[in-house]
Amino acid sequence: METQDRAIHDAILFIQENLDKDLSLEKLANEAAYSPYHFSRMFKKHVGVPPKYYVSSMRLQLAKRLLLDTNFPIRDIGFEVGQQSLGTFTTRFTKSIGITPAAFRTAQTNSNQYMTDLKSNKRLTTERQNSSPYHQVVGSIHAEENFDGIIFIGIFSKPIPEGLPIRGTLLMTTGEFELNHIPVGTYYLMATALSWGIDSKSILIPQETLRVRHPIPIHLDGRNILSSIHLTMHKPAITDPPILISLPLLMKHFLQRSPISHGKEGI
Repeated sequence: METQDRAIHDAILFIQENLDKDLSLEKLANEAAYSPYHFSRMFKKHVGVPPKYYVSSMRLQLAKRLLLDTNFPIRDIGFEVGQQSLGTFTTRFTKSIGITPAAFRTAQTNSNQYMTDLKSNKRLTTERQNSSPYHQVVGSIHAEENFDGIIFIGIFSKPIPEGLPIRGTLLMTTGEFELNHIPVGTYYLMATALSWGIDSKSILIPQETLRVRHPIPIHLDGRNILSSIHLTMHKPAITDPPILISLPLLMKHFLQRSPISHGKEGI
């Protein structure tokens, strides 16, 4: 492993093991023995997001675990992840996960039911929509290993899958996909998959699921047609940021046969 790769690997482990401590850029850079400027550039190159954004996302991931694994009051969980007020924590959590902390804490039953409902309708396909090719992302998605389950594909305004996607879809098998009616803008294309039989906690905190991130941002200008994109899902790497969005929320959209797009809704 190259020196920079090792430094980022160690920095990520340090972050994951010290989420309750000071994790300022200066602290992380000092641990890695680089200047803050050089460490920040190096971290973003390897992980895809700045250190501060990664730390914030990992703290939300910790909050998800605490909500499911403990009976701590939601206010106390907010304190554990660095939020000084219940309102601030609830707002930040809801914006990133798609549902409130209280709804997330009780979502395990719905998660299992949604998977059962989807499996019983696994022959259904996503309806094709008429859309201008200048506002489409089309391509194919496959997996590096045998896979049987459902696949979520979405484009996001940020390089971490948080909040509802700008546009998204759910596939019942690997193969072709299309995202339609996409506004002009710059986006990040990401996907993950859930195997049939996965437990509810892994649905809500998908740490080991197959996933893929398109390596570069996607630019839609409304004047040029994008080339077809081909994705291959892989096992998570240590440099993959967490999947924050509530996957059961996306399943609910699909079961209701409604387009997945940016907005607010509870499970």
